[in-house]
Amino acid sequence: MIDIATIWAFIIAFAVFVYVVMDGFDLGLGMLFPLFPKKQDRDVMMNSVAPVWDGNETWLVLGGGGLMAAFPLAYAVLMPALYTPIIVMLLGLVFRGVAFEFRWRTTRERNLWDIAFAGGSLLATLAQGVALGAILQGVVVNGRHYGGGWWDWLTPFSVLTGLALVAGYGLLGATWLVMKTEGELRDRAYRLSWWLLFAMLGAIGAVSLATPFLDAEYARRWFAWPNVLATAPVPIAVAVVTALLLRSLRAQQDYRPFFLALTLFALSYAGLGISMWPYIVPRSITIWQAAAPDNSLVFMSYGIAVLVPLILAYTGWAYYVFRGKVRAGAGYH
Repeated sequence: MIDIATIWAFIIAFAVFVYVVMDGFDLGLGMLFPLFPKKQDRDVMMNSVAPVWDGNETWLVLGGGGLMAAFPLAYAVLMPALYTPIIVMLLGLVFRGVAFEFRWRTTRERNLWDIAFAGGSLLATLAQGVALGAILQGVVVNGRHYGGGWWDWLTPFSVLTGLALVAGYGLLGATWLVMKTEGELRDRAYRLSWWLLFAMLGAIGAVSLATPFLDAEYARRWFAWPNVLATAPVPIAVAVVTALLLRSLRAQQDYRPFFLALTLFALSYAGLGISMWPYIVPRSITIWQAAAPDNSLVFMSYGIAVLVPLILAYTGWAYYVFRGKVRAGAGYH
């Protein structure tokens, strides 16, 4: 039975996923900056995301704010557990945001702002991946409070998920450049896409192998009979999408690689959901235990029913208006 708490769980999950895939490619593009030393190439790269990058982060606000309002207990437990990676993520986003604007206003310090843009993108990505790993491995809960230490988030598994997200965002950034650029820049992005795809597949495999060892329930969820009948389609779909992505890269197609990379993210996200459901704080707090009162959730639903379609419509319009290739010498700054 689907109740209002379940609906809100899917709303938050949707907001987080949209943020991951939409801000992921411009974070990935930032991390790839050092591999494109020419000023002209960097200008094109930044112009390819200039019209949309601010709007992409709207979904982070919606996901975080929605978690606080709809699942206050989960927010109260997870925030103290993740203070350090969240602060690092926000600092990284601040650095890249300031660098994004300032590099166009100066010539002498342009290289410093480029470093800040790339470094901020890397910091934000690593912090997001580490936070994900820390949540998946579980946090210590005493009653209704976080009961762990300041450094519990830092483990080999959380570092692995951080590196995995770096590879994944890098692939999104490279395939975005394939779709939005041309000439030598596009050709280099194609070559990077091959390496980053194999890096992402290795990361997916490593995280998938490590996750069952975190908790016996994860292992039962994925490998016990008859659960395996429900979970097997996910890795099978990953294999099929990977084959299609390799084929599209080999054929040097412009648009399909990016959307197939997004599909890989969607499948990985589905796998994460299979592992965690119905817990919002794994192995400790379910979505129903963490949910706000039904009256509050219903009240907020009226607002979200208006807000989400508006954001989707605006975002879709922005991507439609600024569709097509970005050429050197033409941009939005």
